[in-house]
Amino acid sequence: MDATKTHVAHDLTHDSPLISCRFDPSGNYVFAGAQDYSVWRFEISTGAKTAIATDSWVRGIGFLKTTDICLTAGYDGRLMWWPIGGDVTQSVKTVQAHQGWIRAIAVSPDESLIATVGNDLVVRLWNSTDGSLVHELTGHESHIYNVAFHPSGKHLVTGDLMCNVIHWDLDSQKQARTWKAESLQKFDTTFVATIGGFRGMAFSKDGNWLACSGITNVSNAFAGVGNPAVVVFDWEAGTQQIEHLSKGKLQGVAWGVVIHADGTRIAATGGNGGYLLFWTGDAVDEFHNVKLKDVARDLDLSPDGLHLATAHHNGHIYIHRMAEKIEA
Repeated sequence: MDATKTHVAHDLTHDSPLISCRFDPSGNYVFAGAQDYSVWRFEISTGAKTAIATDSWVRGIGFLKTTDICLTAGYDGRLMWWPIGGDVTQSVKTVQAHQGWIRAIAVSPDESLIATVGNDLVVRLWNSTDGSLVHELTGHESHIYNVAFHPSGKHLVTGDLMCNVIHWDLDSQKQARTWKAESLQKFDTTFVATIGGFRGMAFSKDGNWLACSGITNVSNAFAGVGNPAVVVFDWEAGTQQIEHLSKGKLQGVAWGVVIHADGTRIAATGGNGGYLLFWTGDAVDEFHNVKLKDVARDLDLSPDGLHLATAHHNGHIYIHRMAEKIEA
């Protein structure tokens, strides 16, 4: 991987704004949630697309590799199972998982559990095979924005609007510790509302670092005026290691974040027309950025570690390759 060589390798198009995207485990498809109340499966090599009629705006997308299942979770509170390939016109299973929005989902490393979070302040763990409820975890006092399993499979983290992180021990099903990213939330006295929340959350492959993305230095909550930022926590110590910012003081939210296997932290932003930002572990400012063609609303890293997918308001998914261009 060479971030400085990042370029658009594929441009996948749709006629409705996109709000989420995830590579499937094979890396052959990208699944994207759209504002037309469907999730769309794009075949990357051909651009062919297939509709999954979720009847909801979907931000939560995950996969069960061993059973070839795509999971979707929408703003209607439903968690749904779909076949990854072939005919995806009918869901395999549907669970009414939450009251109101499900903002994010995560699949455990062994694929036995699905974690869902949303606006009803409850974390729920589901059996991935039969869809039965395994556990409910309570403790958040504001909308839960994101969730991630630690690579060990023994821990779960959840983050809310107020940028509180709760570390859950999965053996005891209890809170192990909490911490907070103060800079990623603010109460706007003019707008009389809190703006913030973890819009992206990702562990490093070795589990040593937890990256959380959002917005900081907010001056106008109504217009979303602020700077994209990524706060990284040292997992073992439970302390903030660094806050990554942009040297150009870009505007908007860091809607998605990933940590590459080589340690590079990558975020996609929704301000100034959209950017990809790349940081090393000890640097506040990015060492490289790529101007996007439209504001980004989500980001994912491919299984091969060479490609990034970004979902955009203009209906495009741009697949960037972080390496030299392949000549035809």
